[in-house]
Amino acid sequence: MGALTTTRQTAVAVDEDAQYLTFMLGGEMFAIGILGIKEIIEYGSLTVVPMMPAFVRGVINLRGAVVPVVDLSARFGRANSSITRRSCVIIIEASTEEGQAQDIGLLVDTVSAVQEIPATQIEPPPSFGARIRSDFISGMAKVDGKFVIVLDVDNVLSIDEMSCLAEAGQAPSLDLDPR
Repeated sequence: MGALTTTRQTAVAVDEDAQYLTFMLGGEMFAIGILGIKEIIEYGSLTVVPMMPAFVRGVINLRGAVVPVVDLSARFGRANSSITRRSCVIIIEASTEEGQAQDIGLLVDTVSAVQEIPATQIEPPPSFGARIRSDFISGMAKVDGKFVIVLDVDNVLSIDEMSCLAEAGQAPSLDLDPR
């Protein structure tokens, strides 16, 4: 099992402005770099897969491909997201260390907008005080006088860490490597 890495850049740009997709999750605004996003789809029916971690809501059929859907709220250690008519799935194209492509869906409450955020408006992640793990945060962006949490998608979707959680007895393994 390898670490999951996005095939497109998702890190905070240091020297230039970048575009981010902003979305709401549990009343808080989050952002991820648009270069790591394949598409955004309306939440539809999922197929629940037995023996998956609690944060894997199930799988969807996306044009013939099986795509696991991760509930970001549950991944952050919170309660599962409540499904509403505004719930969306953000499809991220990722790959394993072996270079195999894998699409993964991220369940969010609602998608807000694509925004260009100047690098000067992004601060380093806080060492404490955030309601999610600090290694999940790439930075804190200031948008319209409010903070937006910029996520480090590679850490949020780390297969190695998800496997460690399973071995510790917290959840069954999420094995996206078909070997």
